[in-house]
Amino acid sequence: MQMNEELHVIDSLLRDTSYALEIAKAQEASYYEGTGQTAPPFLGPGEDTATVTKSVKEEKIAINLAGFYALECGIGILSEQQNTTPYAILDKMVTGKADSGDVFLLNRFANASWKAGQPFRSLERIQRPIFMVFNFLSKPEVDKDYNQIVTAGKKLHAAMQPVSNAGLEEQLQLLKKLLQDTSFALSMAGYLDSSYYVSQNQQAPPFLTPEDATATVAKPVKDQKIATNVAGFYALECGLSFYAAKEKILPSVLLQSILKDSISSDKKLVFLRFANLTWKAGQPFRGLERITRDIFMPARLLPEDEVEKDWVQVKTAAKMLLNTLKAEMQEKAVVEVATN
Repeated sequence: MQMNEELHVIDSLLRDTSYALEIAKAQEASYYEGTGQTAPPFLGPGEDTATVTKSVKEEKIAINLAGFYALECGIGILSEQQNTTPYAILDKMVTGKADSGDVFLLNRFANASWKAGQPFRSLERIQRPIFMVFNFLSKPEVDKDYNQIVTAGKKLHAAMQPVSNAGLEEQLQLLKKLLQDTSFALSMAGYLDSSYYVSQNQQAPPFLTPEDATATVAKPVKDQKIATNVAGFYALECGLSFYAAKEKILPSVLLQSILKDSISSDKKLVFLRFANLTWKAGQPFRGLERITRDIFMPARLLPEDEVEKDWVQVKTAAKMLLNTLKAEMQEKAVVEVATN
């Protein structure tokens, strides 16, 4: 009963735009503190109502890359856990030989990647019923996400053929090259977009029209800042729901272990990879050129200071979420006592 209650509290918080704003403020402040700087106001003068111009083309690409980033991060952590190469995991997946445990984790990565992109498109999108804790999703919704991962897997499988028999380092370097290639991003996005229509038995329209090349759209600066800084919360939520389902661990118990640094190394790794994924998924929304930066790479290649930044974000979200959970559960207990 407590598991169900805690997950439902988290579920409602996911769709709360006011909570998203508070989480985003805390996340940005922790980032500045981690670099030894004083955090500026979350929104500068006029930013509460200001807009920023975004490329329609780049947003279309960003929307359709979620499955690719989920795939890359998923095969990355699975190869670490199973002491094999990313290609070996990828090969099992596209040939239908992935075991249920692999699929269980990959589905979660797909959901995390999708969530991270929604507030960039519009903050109001997180208020939709479908924006929920993974554990409450219907099977058709889960299947949609996994189909995107498998589809991305087929294209990546072909691109990695030259290093199929190579060692780990060579495979990671090719993955890094592909991740940072805007032409590959465009090709992958178009492929995933058309494959989605095919899976729905629909005729796929052109991925980009001539007008899309130069078209722009105005986005609220406030929404974009929230989206940029809320990624750690989505990473945390996806990790909590994963272990709630996999090992029946209460979110509150796991949150405490995160904050006390008593969490096991294998669990910490999962949260770190969720954090890397939600960060990656947001980058092309901020500007496609951001994926060309050296830091946009497989998580296993990241320097330790970058990994620590991700962990600070997870812990900041964990502190705020645990306080909220305690308050909500206490209030519920008071109401029950008064009712009885």
